[in-house]
Amino acid sequence: MPSTKVFSFPTTDAVSHALDKFLTQASADAIARTGKFTVAFSGGSLPATASKYLAENTQIDFSRWYVFFADERCVPHDHADSNYKLVKDHLLGPLANKIPEDQVIPINPRLVDDSTAAAVDYEAQLGSVFGPEKDRFPRFDCILLGIGPDGHTCSLFPGFAQLEEKTRWCVGIDNSPKPPPSRITLTMPVLNAAHNVAFVVTGAGKRQTIKEIIDQSDVRLPASHVALPKGTVYWFLDDAASQDLTLNKPSEFKL
Repeated sequence: MPSTKVFSFPTTDAVSHALDKFLTQASADAIARTGKFTVAFSGGSLPATASKYLAENTQIDFSRWYVFFADERCVPHDHADSNYKLVKDHLLGPLANKIPEDQVIPINPRLVDDSTAAAVDYEAQLGSVFGPEKDRFPRFDCILLGIGPDGHTCSLFPGFAQLEEKTRWCVGIDNSPKPPPSRITLTMPVLNAAHNVAFVVTGAGKRQTIKEIIDQSDVRLPASHVALPKGTVYWFLDDAASQDLTLNKPSEFKL
């Protein structure tokens, strides 16, 4: 049965502390199970919030981590809009090469002018770690996601065809309503195959969207489609983001 756990904390810093604890446990569980920890990051403020205390964490075996990107902008790796750059600045750099370079899987920089080719290539890179069999979807140990005010997650936007993709692991988009327009994104079946998905949302700006997703399960909002049949969806919120919740009060933080 799908499971959802909602946690709320007084400050963004407290959210970061909780994510550090959560990722420590998720990593240990996955490494005990398979010998590695596969994690995908989205962009925005999430890499900074999720990574704040990880560089100081001595309990995690980062040499077993495989780092992917839940979505990516079709820009060079050093571009300000690059999700890879965000993760490099906030996690990979501070960790000082504790994660082997060949276990960090970014978009192919030679394909940023063609989102379709970039998505096909990224799917092949996923296959190199998860196996190329196309009759099932890669099962990430953890996918870290944010949401937009319109309820989008990854680069899966309301009303866009990419949200309805049923077979591909990764798809391109060239008309994103949020710049930059060209991106690649994991598809909803990949999100829903994960062991764990952790949404990380802070600030009052998305409080109404949070309410519509968690309290009302508004199917018009892409993030409402994330409901893992064989895993757990976690929400890590600060009190500003969770203040309008009524039907599902944030629970005590216990993993």
